[in-house]
Amino acid sequence: MKQADLLITNCSHLLTCHGPIPKTGTALQDVGLIENGCIASFQGEIVHVGNEADFHSAFRLTADGFHLDGTGRTALPGFVDSHTHLPFAGSREKEFVLRLKGYSYQELTEKGLGIQTSVKSTRQASLNDLFSLGLSRLDSMLRHGTTTVEAKSGYGLNLDDELKQLEALRLLNQRHPCDIVPTFMGAHEIPPEYKDRKDEYIKLLTHDILPEVKKRNLAEFFDVFCEEGVFSIEDSRTLIRAAKQSGFKIKMHADEFAPLGGARLAAEEGAVSADHLIAVTDEGIAALASSGTAATLLPGVSFFLMQERKAPARRLIEAGAVVALATDFNPGSSMTESMFFILQLAVFTLKMSIEEAVNASTANAAYALDRHRTTGSLEVGKDMDLILCSCPTYPFLAYHFGINPITTVIKHGKIVVSDGIVRRTDSPRGGSL
Repeated sequence: MKQADLLITNCSHLLTCHGPIPKTGTALQDVGLIENGCIASFQGEIVHVGNEADFHSAFRLTADGFHLDGTGRTALPGFVDSHTHLPFAGSREKEFVLRLKGYSYQELTEKGLGIQTSVKSTRQASLNDLFSLGLSRLDSMLRHGTTTVEAKSGYGLNLDDELKQLEALRLLNQRHPCDIVPTFMGAHEIPPEYKDRKDEYIKLLTHDILPEVKKRNLAEFFDVFCEEGVFSIEDSRTLIRAAKQSGFKIKMHADEFAPLGGARLAAEEGAVSADHLIAVTDEGIAALASSGTAATLLPGVSFFLMQERKAPARRLIEAGAVVALATDFNPGSSMTESMFFILQLAVFTLKMSIEEAVNASTANAAYALDRHRTTGSLEVGKDMDLILCSCPTYPFLAYHFGINPITTVIKHGKIVVSDGIVRRTDSPRGGSL
């Protein structure tokens, strides 16, 4: 008989979010529900998904294997957070208070606040500071069900401090159970010392920083903030093509505040994802729908900035675009590590169904990181990345809001959160009970 070293049985609802991936249109409604479901893995790889009787007819649990009873609980893939700004120092609560008094994000930026505040703090922080902050934040993400995290630089805006952020991410990936996918985002803002010399900063990025990041193998993706007052469409195209020539995959901050056409550029340049899209045009939606570029929506931003305008999730879904969800965890416009909260915001504020939000937080989010072949769904041969929630049925994922119902998180077949306690070790594989 074949072996398994982790077995979970009696799951009230087991959501597999199985392929084909990415999911678009009506396929987003299919969460691959198995009632009274059973799932098993061996050495971190899923070997069985289905019912318990079929498991026992073909498998045996190893002597040191672990059996979890999922009675009364809902199981689903670990969340994939495909857009965060994890390695930053400092906070921006003063800016938040000013926004409560009526200042807009753009007005605060004009006052020298915004991203520049975080740049100043991050430049002053040591590598060890960023590492320690990252560990704490990743623990919070893990407790809220995230097992794979994209993380961007972009608060250094010079060679040494961008490298420092990315080096912190490398160390975190070695030490924390979460898988970290690093993104170089030196094109997050124009640094103060280049305020009136944007072209020179673009040359610095393309000629010096990009090659060094690649040489050190510190990032998989390149991202650019294509927005009024930051990088124009032509600026973004220049940067993207330089990054592609250096071997980076592409992500984009696109059409967040102004409809510049970032979504269309992302589709034209074969970006893996275009993110934000609050101001996306009909033309941009059509371009995304006819491409393989994922539309990553960040409902935490509209919520945190108290904006009435939100990303047009329904129009994107109805057009056939690949829709994913992410936190945009950052100190200025979405201070949350919780993908669980983002799933609920998508239901309540973007009018997505619970099924669409689940798939957008797992399978399609994995696609938005080019990780869908190994994670994002519970299928034989994929990584055993799974969360158990104290929800008797999956509608409770949104129905019972304002709490964290996650009791157990499994990463690569190891229990890394149990009863809300992170079981972090020096190994990225975590530990078992």
